[in-house]
Amino acid sequence: MNIGIRLGAPVEPTLWTRERIERFYGDIHSYVKDFKNFAADDDVNGPVYFLRALNDGALHRALTPPDVAEAWLNYSREGVGMFWWGGYGTSTEHTAFLNLMHGMEAPASGSIQTNGKAIAEQIGGQIFIDTWGFIFPGDPKRAAEYARIAASVSHDGDGLNGAAFIAGCIAQAFLTHDIQEIVEVGLSLIEETSTYAKVVRSVRDFHAQNPDDWQLCLRYLHQEWGYDRYPGVCHIIPNAGVCAMALLYGNTFARGVEIATMAGWDTDCNAGNVGSILGVAGGLEVLPDHYRRPIGDMIVLSGISGYLNILDVPTYVKQLCKLSFQVRNLEIPKELDREEGVIDFDFSLPGSTHGFRLSNPNGCLLRNEGNALAMVYDRLVRPQGTRLFYKPFYRRSDFDDERYMPVFSPTVYTGQTITMHLRFEKFSGESITLTSYVRNTTTQELVMFESFVVKDERQRTVSFSLDKHNPRLTGAMIDEVGLIFESNSPAKIKDLGVVFVERFTVSGKPDYTIDLAQQKKEFASITPFSHNHGSWELVKTEDGTVQMQVMALDHGEACTGTYFAKDVRVEGSVTLYRGTSALISLRVQGARRGYYAGFHKGQLGIFKHEKDSFIPLVSRSFACELDTAYHLTFEAKGTALQVSIDGEETLSTVDSTLDHGMVGYAIYEGGRVGFGSLSVKEMEEQKC
Repeated sequence: MNIGIRLGAPVEPTLWTRERIERFYGDIHSYVKDFKNFAADDDVNGPVYFLRALNDGALHRALTPPDVAEAWLNYSREGVGMFWWGGYGTSTEHTAFLNLMHGMEAPASGSIQTNGKAIAEQIGGQIFIDTWGFIFPGDPKRAAEYARIAASVSHDGDGLNGAAFIAGCIAQAFLTHDIQEIVEVGLSLIEETSTYAKVVRSVRDFHAQNPDDWQLCLRYLHQEWGYDRYPGVCHIIPNAGVCAMALLYGNTFARGVEIATMAGWDTDCNAGNVGSILGVAGGLEVLPDHYRRPIGDMIVLSGISGYLNILDVPTYVKQLCKLSFQVRNLEIPKELDREEGVIDFDFSLPGSTHGFRLSNPNGCLLRNEGNALAMVYDRLVRPQGTRLFYKPFYRRSDFDDERYMPVFSPTVYTGQTITMHLRFEKFSGESITLTSYVRNTTTQELVMFESFVVKDERQRTVSFSLDKHNPRLTGAMIDEVGLIFESNSPAKIKDLGVVFVERFTVSGKPDYTIDLAQQKKEFASITPFSHNHGSWELVKTEDGTVQMQVMALDHGEACTGTYFAKDVRVEGSVTLYRGTSALISLRVQGARRGYYAGFHKGQLGIFKHEKDSFIPLVSRSFACELDTAYHLTFEAKGTALQVSIDGEETLSTVDSTLDHGMVGYAIYEGGRVGFGSLSVKEMEEQKC
């Protein structure tokens, strides 16, 4: 799916046309652009985040449109990221989102009755539903059913037919690589008299008469099913024709996504859907290395959680597989029965690298060998070397553009322990030196730990802990974790061999401080926060401290940390300049769920945000003074919640609604507030 998206994104409309693509790129057989890292895309945001409706309560009962609608509202930052915010009545997704925000329930939010036929039948109906096909392997009927439900939040009519067709084809592709059969099964799942069925059948029939010329078929689509016949920015019908054409004429994965890209119209959406179907049909072995390798097992998202926005493909595949077993009421295999948020890379899936990379790819080669990551060092001499590392945090400089404005919170923190199980194979040379390290993203300093020489050693376990009091790490985020490799041999001998990483784990509870003086504003957010609503800036105050200030008309939110922090203590300062709301937060699960403590409308209290309600759990009157800094400490242990001000006055309560989430700051009315550096300590879970 993501290969198709990455291939098609650089030439998507409206500026790129079929003619321009052909003129400048010709017959495409590889990516048309190289990226440092491919930034976020709506075509992957939706499939990942909207599926979380299952995680959030719909796993062991029938899925409903309101379940998916809640995922839309909870994981989106209004007006930025996630999907195209093109305006009410123009962007189907933006229209549906605003309908939901104004109290309309799904599926009315996406219906033809509400929005009209043109808005309801744009392409989004089929581009956000690939994961519903993935979790129902071999069961196209159920995949289509769930896809229709999910798509009905924003679409109707042929928008829903497109959802059912694509998801059904993906599910059927687990059973056969016969494209004709896959398409026929897809057609059996949608209304026979629908325009969607008609365009797919027309392409199928045209292919039967002209099986060798996809460009002739594309001309036919332009003549009979083109954009001139279907209103809106990006109607589903012409693009359905392209998907059918790419499947039938492409037949194989690579050619299918290439045709979907060269055809023009909605190139990344079409190539993504086609990639899903043909990728499942052919399996990993049909993915050419020049397409797979640049993905690097890493996908960037742009939802509200900076932690969830860093997606490790092999780990996510296992999560999808677990969801598939759960939703089908099957026993979960032991190797899949693990919680989300655990970093445990075993490199067991074919070709998996878990996002590891090299600083010097010219002297070294990275590949998967069996159940290990293999770094081959090729005839290196002193002092040549490389860094072999996992990247737990991203900055603006890591990207070529700002597509869909991704934001990030690290996946590794001080307070945690890194463990690597290594194995060595030497063919030539005297010895090598390996040094465990992390990189401070602010200073770019390599903070080194254990260093050791490998001569004839066969294996070793390397483990090191990240101390929050280490002056080279205090207050900063970490953006590399791994090994520094150095060759020790002279030119006449040269080092040739392999360093195997058999397992990489991160354990222990994060314990860290976000020093605002070390942060930057990137992707319209303050690192490492994700913002929803409000205008946010880093401001140096008269006393020289740096605040993260928000100015908002009604709400402003800053979230960070792991998405799965359970028992946790957060500390920070708040200074009100205007208004009465200044809050510190924990167990925040998105835009619609979280616990907050601090000042709100003349009260000191602990509050719960749940959907459309902001509920005081415990509160009392408190006269909060403007231009005065207050130090808040907010702690959650099991169901117990407690807040203190300046280490003295304390309020506590009990609530069992939320058991995990992010941390941060917020205001829940209009005002201007300055927030200070944030300290976060996760604790061992309190057993209830």
